[in-house]
Amino acid sequence: MAASMQLINLTPFRLHSTSIPKHHSRPFTVRCSSSAKSYNITLLPGDGIGPEVISVAKNVLNLAGSLEGIEFKFKEMPMGGAALDLTGVPLPEETLSTAKQSDAVLLGAIGGYKWDKNEKHLKPETGLLQLRAGLKVFANLRPASVLPQLVDASTLKKEVAEGVDLMVVRELTGGIYFGKPRGFGTNENGEDIGYNTEVYAAYEVDRIARIAFETARKRSSKLCSVDKANVLEASMFWRKRVIAIAEEYPDVELTHMYVDNAAMQLVRNPKQFDTIVTNNIFGDILSDEASMITGSIGMLPSASLGESGPGLFEPIHGSAPDIAGQDKANPLATILSAAMLLKYGLGEVKAAERIELAVLNTLDRGFRTGDIYSDGNKLVGCKEMGEQVLKSVDTKTPASV
Repeated sequence: MAASMQLINLTPFRLHSTSIPKHHSRPFTVRCSSSAKSYNITLLPGDGIGPEVISVAKNVLNLAGSLEGIEFKFKEMPMGGAALDLTGVPLPEETLSTAKQSDAVLLGAIGGYKWDKNEKHLKPETGLLQLRAGLKVFANLRPASVLPQLVDASTLKKEVAEGVDLMVVRELTGGIYFGKPRGFGTNENGEDIGYNTEVYAAYEVDRIARIAFETARKRSSKLCSVDKANVLEASMFWRKRVIAIAEEYPDVELTHMYVDNAAMQLVRNPKQFDTIVTNNIFGDILSDEASMITGSIGMLPSASLGESGPGLFEPIHGSAPDIAGQDKANPLATILSAAMLLKYGLGEVKAAERIELAVLNTLDRGFRTGDIYSDGNKLVGCKEMGEQVLKSVDTKTPASV
C-alpha cells in the first residue's frame, strides 16, 4: 500500500541544531506511547458542519484505537460561534484550560454568517487565533497530495495534477495576524484608516525554518521558501534568517520564490514543489490554493504543533454553513486529521496507518461525497462515508512499521 504513504507524506521528525547531535535531539511534539495506552482528547466540534465531521472522526478514532489497544477519553467543549451563543465569548477559559490539559485537540470548523457582523473580539475566528496562541502551536503542516483515485476530481488537467505531493509548512502564531500596532484610526488628512503590522522576530523565523528543513529532509530534500522580499522588509528579514538556518542543513536544496509567482506556479506546475515554508498570511492563502489541486478542500487535514503540549489537528475546510445539517459534508479531511493526531500528536503510528489505509480503501471501493463525486462512483453523505471508513478500518491490516 505505497499509496497510503502518499496520503500524509511525513514521518515523525526531530529538531536539531549545530550544537546538538542529530541522534540526541529532542523529539518534536511526537509523544511516546504510554504503557496504559490511554489518552485524553479534547473535541471542539465548533460550527456549521463541524459537529457532523467530528462525530464521524470520533467513531473512527475509537475503532482504530481499540484495534491497537488504545483507549480514548473524549471531552467535547464549545468554541467559535457555538461558544459565543453559549457563553458570550469565542474561546471560553474552560475550553482553553481543558485543551491545554489534554493529550491532543481535534477541531471541526468555526464560523458562519450568523456571527459575521460581530465586533472583532466577538468573532468565531478570534477564538481560533486565541486557541493557537494559547496552545503555543507555531508550526502548521498542510499536506496536499493528489490521490490516484481522485486525480479526475482536480480542476487542473490530469497531466498537471497527477503525482502532485507537496507539504506547506506555515508559520502560525506570528506575522500580520498577530503583529502590533494594529487597529483603526485616522491619517494626517483626517481620513479613517485600518492598519496591521507584519512583524517577525528571529526566533520565530528560525524555529519554523528548522521544522521546514526537517520536513523536507524526510521527503525529497527540496525546500522552497516563499516571501515577498522584493518589497517587504519583514520578508527580507525572513529570507535572511532562512538562509542562515540553511547552513545547518547542507543536504537540503533551498530555493526562494516571491509569493505572487508561487501562487502562479502552483497552478502552472505544482509538481515542481515538494516542501514549501512561508509566513502566516501567505501560508493561509497558498495552502488553500494547493488544496484545490487535489480536487476538494474537503480532503485535506492539518496538524498544528508546538515545542511541547498538545497539538491541534483540524481539517482545512471551513464551516460550510450552506450545507450544515444536511448530511452533505465530506468527513475525510477530519478523519485524516485524526490520523495526523495519532501519528504526530501521540506517536501511535500503527493506528494512524489503519485510518489512512481505510480512507484509501473506501475510495477504492468507489464511495464519494458530493464534492469529489464523478460518474460511475457511489454518492454518499457524511454519515455513510463515515460508516464505510469504519468498515475498512475493521478489515484493513496496517503496514508494518
